[in-house]
Amino acid sequence: MFTIGDFARHGRVSVRMLRHYDATGLLRPAHVDPATGYRYYSAAQLARLNRVIALKELGLTLQQVQQILDEKVTTDELRAMLRLRRAELEVAMAAAAARLVQVEARLRSIESEGHMPTNDVVFKSVPAIRVAELDATAASFEPENIGPVIGPLYDELFRRLDRAGVSPAGPGVAYYEDAPEGGGRITVHAAVQVAAPLQDGAFRVLDLPPVDQAATIVHRGSMDTVLPTAQALAFWIEENGYRSAGYPREISLECPDNRDDWVTELQAPVTKP
Repeated sequence: MFTIGDFARHGRVSVRMLRHYDATGLLRPAHVDPATGYRYYSAAQLARLNRVIALKELGLTLQQVQQILDEKVTTDELRAMLRLRRAELEVAMAAAAARLVQVEARLRSIESEGHMPTNDVVFKSVPAIRVAELDATAASFEPENIGPVIGPLYDELFRRLDRAGVSPAGPGVAYYEDAPEGGGRITVHAAVQVAAPLQDGAFRVLDLPPVDQAATIVHRGSMDTVLPTAQALAFWIEENGYRSAGYPREISLECPDNRDDWVTELQAPVTKP
């Protein structure tokens, strides 16, 4: 038998928590000294304590925990519940990390207000290119909506190209359009340059038209951090008397495994008022 203090140490919980579990009937002591009122616990009760803590971590109330334990949840069932909760937490952590990246990108844009490096912008024409592509719809042009769409699109495109025995003839080209259904939705095109001619039903092959006037800038790093670069481009467009004529194309010049080493050219079509 262990005193409540010793049992708390072995279970890595507080004495206060054990007292609360006793009061609610969730985990009663194995023995209470009638003379002193001291609580004593057995090592076997660690199993129930572990289940209580695990189910609490799933977000259940103590009442729900007690109902589950009274129904004698099996070890396999508990393990499955914990794995599901782990997966949910991993998704939440990934989403929080992505939001943090976007917050940092906004912060860098705010910090650089008034001194955007517009001298890095190059004005040029962009020739027509033939691409193979897949497309899908994103909820908006916000990075947190584009990223989860374009990544899987490219993965699937390259799988289909490989099955068709087609090798890319140039860089990846991502481009965007307002979706036909409206509501701020965006049609995301994940494309890669290929040689002509090609016929394969697993992907669409088309010629992207030339862009006579494009303001271009090179972004170095993950596309999750592209915001300051994209806004530097916007400053250049306005300062030089142009208007935007559509969404910028994103040309993947270098795509190593480390996303922080990516090199991407943004090509924004422009026109004179």
